[in-house]
Amino acid sequence: MLEVGLSTCGFLFTEENFQNLEKSGIKFIEISRGWTEYPNFDYQEIKRLCEKYSIVPWSFHLPFAGPKELDIASLNEEIRKQTVAWWSENIKNGSSLGVKIFVAHPSSEPISEEPETRKKQLDASKKSLKELAEFASKYDAVIAVEDLPRTCLGRNSEEMADLVSADDRLKVCLDTNHMLIDNNLNLIEKLGDKIVTLHVSDYDFTDEKHWLPGEGKVEWQEVYQALLKSGYNGPWLYEILLKTPRTIARKRDLVFKDFIDNANQIFQNKPFVLKD
Repeated sequence: MLEVGLSTCGFLFTEENFQNLEKSGIKFIEISRGWTEYPNFDYQEIKRLCEKYSIVPWSFHLPFAGPKELDIASLNEEIRKQTVAWWSENIKNGSSLGVKIFVAHPSSEPISEEPETRKKQLDASKKSLKELAEFASKYDAVIAVEDLPRTCLGRNSEEMADLVSADDRLKVCLDTNHMLIDNNLNLIEKLGDKIVTLHVSDYDFTDEKHWLPGEGKVEWQEVYQALLKSGYNGPWLYEILLKTPRTIARKRDLVFKDFIDNANQIFQNKPFVLKD
């Protein structure tokens, strides 16, 4: 069985939260917040909390926003360069926590469906990813390119393979609720040897939902077994908010222990049950 991790996208860096993470049995986190919060991160405090409660800062989600703010695939060279520069600063800062995996969105959205324009944005993204891979290597770290939904770059296994071909050092973050015109098993089969981290959540195959596994349509035994077969040995890391989203009815908001219970239900092939 894999260890369990959780993105910090749904909770703050507080003493109480880290204490509850430890009590629940969650040992790994991904550093991730809204993009405007990154300049205010107190890295010394985050490191103190991780060390005090034996939490491993496994990965760091590089900030993402709209195409006018952050986009490594932008055809506006100024925006592209500014994004690479700020992400590089985040890689340097995140490395102070001991993080070795930096998750990157290969584009913002929307991306043009017109083949020539899309190809230009793919090339811009690959140029940026190569630059970021080189910078991350200075800190003995890697860039994990995340598959994305809708019109975004990286929306199928072929585009993902093209993106990571930009540099041999590039890796993959599998987000299990982003494949809309492809599926998780194809991506694992094609790029499983490059998957170094996960964003685990469920969805309805119509759009990303970030639901708890069992609430959507993903066949979790197939995904879990395919990952094990591919050699994946990182944490089973959820990217799910604690607060119930408007897109689903749930009897209560989630707590940290729910992710341990849910992971064990998957690992042991048991029915999905959210306890009262």
